[in-house]
Amino acid sequence: MSTDVGTPEGANTRALVRFVTQETRFALLSNILQHPDGLPSMYELEQLNPSVSDATVYKHVQKLIDAGIVESVSLPDDRRQQGYPWKFYRLTDEGREFLENHNLLAAEETLQRIYETISDKPEKMVKYENAPRPDLE
Repeated sequence: MSTDVGTPEGANTRALVRFVTQETRFALLSNILQHPDGLPSMYELEQLNPSVSDATVYKHVQKLIDAGIVESVSLPDDRRQQGYPWKFYRLTDEGREFLENHNLLAAEETLQRIYETISDKPEKMVKYENAPRPDLE
């Protein structure tokens, strides 16, 4: 975890909880958790947050990466397909542990069920949801 926000242990825990529960960042974490593969692309995150500019979504994802809560994972070159995303975002093991330890994952299954009910997704988003994803352990 980054030292500018704090580490899960010690006096900076409250600062990190405040950091991850900021409205836009917490929405993005929720989007990652609710994604069928736990690996949304930037486009999917942008589409799930229509009231936030694409630049703001990107900025907050980067902040979550810098804090060690989220990481980007890339599809290997030989599995990339033109017209599909190749970079995706997921919780780090440390990020998941931190969220679990602070009862911020309690609604993960509910979030996934809600995501499944979204029926008016743009065609491009459905395409991106079905894009190849990196094989992760």
